[in-house]
Amino acid sequence: MDGFLEEEEEEAAVAATKKAAAGSVLLPALHLPFLPPHLYQPASSHEYKLNFKKSKEMCLSYIQDAMLQKQWKKAAEFLTFYSESLEKDFSTEYVSPSEMIWRIGTEILCHHSHSSMKEFNSFTEQMKSLGVKRYLKICLEHTFHLLCNGLIDEAYQNLSLSESWRFGEQTVIQDKEMKLIKAYRGLLDYYNWSKQKNILLEHGQDGFEDLSVEQEMHGWFRKAAVNLKEIIKIPGVWDLFVKCYVDLLEFYGDHNEARQVLNEYAYNSKFPANPNAHVYLYQFLKRHGESKKSLISALKILHDVVPSHELMIDFNIMLQKSKKRKRRRLGLEVIFAVLDYAGWKENVKAWSCLAKQVKQIVISEKHLDWIQQEWNSRKDWWPAFHFSRYLAKRNWQENESLSYEKALVAGILLGKGCKYFKYVSHRGCQAQVKRFRILKKFVNKHNPVYLRTSGLSDCSVQP
Repeated sequence: MDGFLEEEEEEAAVAATKKAAAGSVLLPALHLPFLPPHLYQPASSHEYKLNFKKSKEMCLSYIQDAMLQKQWKKAAEFLTFYSESLEKDFSTEYVSPSEMIWRIGTEILCHHSHSSMKEFNSFTEQMKSLGVKRYLKICLEHTFHLLCNGLIDEAYQNLSLSESWRFGEQTVIQDKEMKLIKAYRGLLDYYNWSKQKNILLEHGQDGFEDLSVEQEMHGWFRKAAVNLKEIIKIPGVWDLFVKCYVDLLEFYGDHNEARQVLNEYAYNSKFPANPNAHVYLYQFLKRHGESKKSLISALKILHDVVPSHELMIDFNIMLQKSKKRKRRRLGLEVIFAVLDYAGWKENVKAWSCLAKQVKQIVISEKHLDWIQQEWNSRKDWWPAFHFSRYLAKRNWQENESLSYEKALVAGILLGKGCKYFKYVSHRGCQAQVKRFRILKKFVNKHNPVYLRTSGLSDCSVQP
């Protein structure tokens, strides 16, 4: 490919020289080896503008291809040609670097093997100087890059300088970006507060030094609290900012304010639906020993939004301990819903929860309709999804406890003729494992329950 480009470059150079000698004028700005020959033809002013546009688009296309193929050196060369051509073409007219150059240049510098922090900083400063309309966006991008490279002090300094930036009406236009600048500075204030807190907790001694640390720590708290509080008032997804602000409030004992913040974040209809908001609220309520009713309320909404969330196991256990029939019914619905997702297929805890509840219902012979209602919508796909002979063999080989819990559920839902149950119970009995013999007896004993819930009349019917 490189050889091809070199040959094309030589041919293009010769062609361009010949045309120049013939008195050609207004060549396209991008004299690149990959440009088609027709773009090097003499052109009128109108034709030149069209050709320049085509060559510019072509150059951008090559930049994109190089980036997609992770050829960062080649992409950098193309971008250099692109930006230089703009400067040459519009020498009498001021044109600020486009956002495209900034975005592409940043991406290339982040991945180029020979790129250094010094070069990145230099490029960013140039973009700040020329891109006034995007000044604060560029500052944020610069801050993120510094943070990703562990340069926290430099990032903090960059945010502080950005916060003091003023440029006429552009300052007002970029108000949203300014709010983000302040918010991220608040995060770094929180980081500094957290460092001082750890120092204080580690030493845990009275004295002048501890008093000094405590004073500095409180100073960081005030700075962080002001900016974090402001940003989370704006409807949006502010998970990290909310967590940090709540941590500050809890440390200083302002639990009512923390609760109010979390309730607002979770239930305010102006904010976008966000499962994490309900997670944070639940975790807060649990830390402070709130009532089961409050905990269940928080997790019920989370279940409606993300039925496969990891907290659904806690939710199921909590519901099963309830004396209210409605909650126990919800518990069965929750654990069935969890196991609808592939990520839970081999989770022993989830299968144990389902096996325990189903077994209790079968023994009592009360609420068999609960099982039937949940099974009706799953009987066409759960057998292949969870209870195939292949899975029985694999589960038995990899995790005996998992195969036991699943075999119990399979035997109850699909009867003693189920392939999964037959394979696992047989192998368990062969291995002389006591609980598998008990399992087999239990399913055989309660097979009529399976017939009632499935609506079958002949125990010989296979799943």
